[in-house]
Amino acid sequence: MKPHNVLILPGWQNSGPAHWQSRWEDLYGYRRVDQHDWMRPRRGDWIARLEEVLLGCDEPAVLVAHSLGCLLTAAWADHSQNTSRVKAALLVAPGDAEREALQPVLPSWSPVHLQRLPFPSVLVGSRNDPYCSFERAQTLATAWGSRFVDLGDAGHINAESGLGNWPAGHAVLAELTNL
Repeated sequence: MKPHNVLILPGWQNSGPAHWQSRWEDLYGYRRVDQHDWMRPRRGDWIARLEEVLLGCDEPAVLVAHSLGCLLTAAWADHSQNTSRVKAALLVAPGDAEREALQPVLPSWSPVHLQRLPFPSVLVGSRNDPYCSFERAQTLATAWGSRFVDLGDAGHINAESGLGNWPAGHAVLAELTNL
């Protein structure tokens, strides 16, 4: 797997420099899928941008999604004719756009797509994620056909979770993709 074909899919508001996604970008040469508007994300725009980047990959890509990036993966897979261009996906701390508190800021992301993903995936969830209940994360994993990994009490599995470079997460990715 070529590092430039491992695509980082941040969530709403992007991932800052201390986030494990940004650290993986720096450490391993993975490539971030930049969106036109991180603060007011529109599902259709984000799907189109992911499709554009995937069509430019020279081999099947691996998606490394966090939060809203997980919902992007599911929505893209439900609409794209190019799902064979994805080898696998690591889905971490999905946000739940159907939660009442998130609907006003993420109006175009409901309903959440719940179809089985056409490629192997692992969903890593936290028992105390403020943006998605543990039970909802398990439901999403089942709907998407993802293997579920319980990270315990890790919050939103972001920079505030204190994971640093998150080597255990990278080991899950390596196992999933045989990097």
